[in-house]
Amino acid sequence: MDEVKGIDTHMDYSKLISGSDVRGVAMGPQTELTEDAARKLGMAFAYMTAERTGKPVSQTVIALGRDSRLTGPALLEAAAEGASRAGAAVMNFGLCTTPAMYMAIITPPFEPDGSIMITASHLPPERNGLKFFLREGGLEPEDVKKLLQDAQNLSPLDHAISGSIMEKPFLRAYMDLLAARIRKGLNTETPKPLLGLHVVVDAGNGAGGFYAGLLEELGAWVEGSQFLEPDGRFPNHMPNPENPEAMRSLSETVKRERADLGVIFDADCDRAAIVDSDGREINRNRLIALVSAMLLDEKPMQTIVTDSVTSSGLPKFINAWGGEHYRYKRGYRNVINEAKRLNQEGIDCPLAIETSGHAALRENHFLDDGMYLVTVLIVKAMKLKQQGLTLGSLIADLEEPVESREIRLKIVEEDFRTAGQNAIAMVMDYAMVAENWHIARDNREGVRISFDLRGGTDNGWFLLRLSVHDPVLPLNAESDVEGGVLEMMKALYSVLKNEKGIDLTPLEEAIGEG
Repeated sequence: MDEVKGIDTHMDYSKLISGSDVRGVAMGPQTELTEDAARKLGMAFAYMTAERTGKPVSQTVIALGRDSRLTGPALLEAAAEGASRAGAAVMNFGLCTTPAMYMAIITPPFEPDGSIMITASHLPPERNGLKFFLREGGLEPEDVKKLLQDAQNLSPLDHAISGSIMEKPFLRAYMDLLAARIRKGLNTETPKPLLGLHVVVDAGNGAGGFYAGLLEELGAWVEGSQFLEPDGRFPNHMPNPENPEAMRSLSETVKRERADLGVIFDADCDRAAIVDSDGREINRNRLIALVSAMLLDEKPMQTIVTDSVTSSGLPKFINAWGGEHYRYKRGYRNVINEAKRLNQEGIDCPLAIETSGHAALRENHFLDDGMYLVTVLIVKAMKLKQQGLTLGSLIADLEEPVESREIRLKIVEEDFRTAGQNAIAMVMDYAMVAENWHIARDNREGVRISFDLRGGTDNGWFLLRLSVHDPVLPLNAESDVEGGVLEMMKALYSVLKNEKGIDLTPLEEAIGEG
């Protein structure tokens, strides 16, 4: 890399792809996502947007925003410069959220032709990335792959800036959209519809701290809200609704403040989770169950699309509320696209949701917006409080496993996809003939096996799958009886123990701990 100009000389941009996003180390000696890379990507996206819309690039408008990461301002400036060197007009939204970057495209008078969010979601402070949106939604993985290929050989500095760059914050308009959803949900035009509700907001020093101010404007009490100031070092805890430390911190604060509810976002606010008034964490399967119950209470006979690692108690819960559970592949784009496809086929599907907290509601353009989801939950919490109930009361009947465990098995072969698929095929072949091994009827990713443990029926399961992004086989296991997870892991190890392409050390350690 040319340290003076910040220009990549040998960087392979294809290594920056991460599903439908671009991600990489953005600071320190191992920097991959440089300002030059962002500049080229901004230029390439301006050209792609012009091609998709059928406009000349000189008539194309690109919006850019960022989360609180330390490298965000410089990467945003570089991407904006690249788009303007292509000839596009640029709106600089500054601090923003990922969902807001899409909403701007469909919100007058902003309506850019495309938008870029500078974020790496919940990843550590040294990493950053870019997410891209057009009017039809986020770019698909194949679009991002092409974008990186196009950017690789561009030379933005050979072009004079011919487009404009204008600062035009969007957050206030986005906040107004959320406020309108609250008033609509509560069927009121009163200025302070949330009077009497106490909500603790934990933004994890990401981009979502403004949400506490919005709730306060609407009458809610937000005493105890924490880590609202944007700070890309994330000094208090990682901004991640799946992080145990983060959830524990919010739970303790909700109980100490005697709040009605606690809400937490990741850094760019496309994921969220909540804590009930008793400090109970409602994320992962509990969050899916809660949102499903709310939707099915309004209209039964709907289908809920989730990722593949949901618990066995979840379909029972959804069925009891009059719905159908549809497991699909991991990856929020996969889940969202499958929900859209089902609706096109005439299957009534209002929700696509991952256990990670990515939740996309049909009423909100199937956009995975954690802040919109929390807004819907707050409306329900307000209604339930008026009845002397809490959100947690809706999932009182959710059956949860006695034990659960997740480990990640590294694939050591260079052709990691083939090695991972071979290991999955080996387990699948064994399950076809093994006693008490049952391949799940809705197995759509990797291999999900249910077990009859200790004389029971279908009271344990594991899922072995190939990671969406990494040379890893994640293994999830849950049991309704004590010792069941260890029993299943031992059984799996007996099948894979001679497989040389997989590092089984984490599985061996888990068995040893058991």
